[in-house]
Amino acid sequence: QVQLVESGGGLVQAGCSLRLSCAASGRSFSVYGTGWFRQGTGKEQEFVAAISWSGTNTNYADSVKGRFTISRDDAKNTVYLQMNSPKPEDTAVYYCAARQGSGPGTSGSVYNCWGQGTQVTVSS
Repeated sequence: QVQLVESGGGLVQAGCSLRLSCAASGRSFSVYGTGWFRQGTGKEQEFVAAISWSGTNTNYADSVKGRFTISRDDAKNTVYLQMNSPKPEDTAVYYCAARQGSGPGTSGSVYNCWGQGTQVTVSS
């Protein structure tokens, strides 16, 4: 299995871009499908975006479609979440998750490797 570490979170004003990174170590990340999930204070975990192990397929939550972009750089063993035009309602802890050979699954149950999360706070 891989170990996942998220980074890039912080405080950002609404409308300013932010890029999250999910760096993997332990095995080749190129065969792992990866998803981003988030959990706001007092809220349930929700799906944000996912990318297949091949990088050819992606899925997005309706709430972020057109604003967020998921991508992968297998040479760097990293998956990114580019957050453009973030809104205060995007404030949450963001987690990346992965599973070997998976497609862009939208359910957390698809994934068996999880990072510790990175806090994103969007101010209005």
